[in-house]
Amino acid sequence: MTSTNWKKTVTNPAQLGGIETSVLDNGPGRGSRIAWVNTGTGLRFKVVLDRAMDIVEAFFNEHSLAWLSHGGTTAAEPGLNRGIDWLRTFPGGLMTTCGLQSVGGPNGEGIHEHGLHGRISNLPAELESVIQPDLLTGNLDFSITGRMRESQVFGPSLELKRTISGTLGEPTIRVHDTITNRGNTPAPHMLLYHLNFGWPLVDEGTRILTNGNLQPRADDQSLAYYRDGIDYRTCPAPMDTHSGYGEVCAFINPAADDAGWCYTGLHNERLGLAVSVRFRKEQLPWLSNWQHWGRGEYVTGLEPGTHPPIGQTKAREEGSLIFLQPGESRVYELEFAILREAKAIDDFLNQFN
Repeated sequence: MTSTNWKKTVTNPAQLGGIETSVLDNGPGRGSRIAWVNTGTGLRFKVVLDRAMDIVEAFFNEHSLAWLSHGGTTAAEPGLNRGIDWLRTFPGGLMTTCGLQSVGGPNGEGIHEHGLHGRISNLPAELESVIQPDLLTGNLDFSITGRMRESQVFGPSLELKRTISGTLGEPTIRVHDTITNRGNTPAPHMLLYHLNFGWPLVDEGTRILTNGNLQPRADDQSLAYYRDGIDYRTCPAPMDTHSGYGEVCAFINPAADDAGWCYTGLHNERLGLAVSVRFRKEQLPWLSNWQHWGRGEYVTGLEPGTHPPIGQTKAREEGSLIFLQPGESRVYELEFAILREAKAIDDFLNQFN
């Protein structure tokens, strides 16, 4: 779709794209509200409104971009916050939000106990607006906005206001989040965007694109994998050693450009397709790379965050834990872009040389 070829022939924007809301009526996600978003460029994706407005399925033309777990979209479990129970409802998907008080493995005890990656991805949205493109006025922008509240009596009260937006004719997804402390005491805060890419975008030979100093997670498998002489930025064939719990992870201190943007993404030369992800260094100073090359469970994660996934307890101990004062807000911006033109792909790749 171009910006002019529809003007004399189309009056209903749904003929070009936009947002359609509905409710799942079957399977483990039964009853969950969703929104399908069509950018009019071949990029389309599903926002699960009852799962923190996270993005699960995502496609560009015939190609899937995201990895989906065995369970896929399940109904939210708002009280879930112990051990590794988070994995029972983890859909994978293009973007799963982690936090808002802890990211990483189970940690703490008593009032500071936190399960894997926190509660936010199991909290439903209070939908505020769905704004469609307006062909008559020439405004091709669209957006969907909602609020999620992570709170408890006698505990922190954090609110995530999320807007997911785009423009008809542009293969991009923009995420704008504002996190506000609605309580009357300082609230601990950590945030991580768990971006999960899968086949066919991620395949043997796909390049993982990162800039910045990399530190393997302190486990034997990761320390052995991310080392000199190993091309950990090229996706391998499925690995038997990654069956079951097999995985590796590294933490990256990403480099920013002159405007303060950090870039990461993937390039599949065989498909002639690249995905760019950008985020602001002052908002999200860390990037984690998760690699899980299991047979039938083939995925790599690129995860911008306020912290590496170290958990609230360690962040407290090292003094890096963020505290939001009553009424204080923080803004986070994330943008996905699909690249198909050779020059655009080359320009993107040149940032990582």
